[in-house]
Amino acid sequence: MKNLSTSQHHSLLTTSSTIRQDQNQGVLLQENQEQARCDWDFALSTVVSNSSSVIGLASDALGVTEFDPSGALLATGGIARKIRIYNLKSLLSAGSGNHGVTFLDHASACDYYICTPAKLSSLRWKPGSGGRVIGSGDYDGVVMEYDLERKIPVFERDEHGGRRVWSMDYSHWNPIIGASGSDDGSMQVWDPRCEGGICVAKGHDKTVTYARFMDHHTVVTSGTDGCLKMWDTDEPSRLVRTYKGHVNCRRFIGLSVWRSGGLICCGSENNQVFVYDRRWGEPIWVHELESMNCVGGTDGFVSSVGWRQVDEDECTLVAGGSDGVLQVFVGKRKKMPFL
Repeated sequence: MKNLSTSQHHSLLTTSSTIRQDQNQGVLLQENQEQARCDWDFALSTVVSNSSSVIGLASDALGVTEFDPSGALLATGGIARKIRIYNLKSLLSAGSGNHGVTFLDHASACDYYICTPAKLSSLRWKPGSGGRVIGSGDYDGVVMEYDLERKIPVFERDEHGGRRVWSMDYSHWNPIIGASGSDDGSMQVWDPRCEGGICVAKGHDKTVTYARFMDHHTVVTSGTDGCLKMWDTDEPSRLVRTYKGHVNCRRFIGLSVWRSGGLICCGSENNQVFVYDRRWGEPIWVHELESMNCVGGTDGFVSSVGWRQVDEDECTLVAGGSDGVLQVFVGKRKKMPFL
């Protein structure tokens, strides 16, 4: 058996794994040789748009798309001050995603809607409510909850001192806590049973636009500084990882996490959908949506995304655009070859 010299041994250790200091955040990050890879095949299944002949009205913009915990219902909201509820069965037809694309109209595809007092920036279904309660964050800086059976608001809270609430989320583990991001550049974690906040994480250079729970102690945030960040809420100041590749400096492009699949999705100001694996800081899948010029001559962009939290080997991803068009993608895990 051959013995490795001290220099050779040091070289192998350096090649297999390197540790660098992130100068911007002062965090030690472990970088393994394993490269970012995509274990999924995605295909466009359904496109839902307005029947209006005028494409890209500002009031059409989809600011948020959100599946209920069962994966059977989809809620959307935005500038139009409406929460629209869709049944997934009406959006996915048998065989779509494999042999063709289904085209639908919002008016016929939507089951019902609820009017809201302000423009909506965020929607989240409340865990444990059986799909009956949905929470929202709005342009007036208010977090609200709506009873969908009675179609009325049942909870209201101002967490950011009147500053606009761009995002809110619930944990899916007991105790159920909430998180919200705001103009003040912070992410607040709060308990509805308590008056004060639980913790505050600051690290984005600009507005925190979205906050999403990946698991009971991990939150992913997005900001207009052009990056996503993963935080350990057990240690609020600890940054786990930064994700870069998409374009985001002034618009709201959506953020969603698929918890069981470990995937993160966001839009981009260049009208692309980006998917990241939580393990790597680079995107594993990028898809450009068909470009449509909005009213006023501005280019469209991806303004909302959402994962269906069902299955482990199959997934459903929705992306909403500033033109009001909703696109549904189906994904299947690639079969790994036997070695």
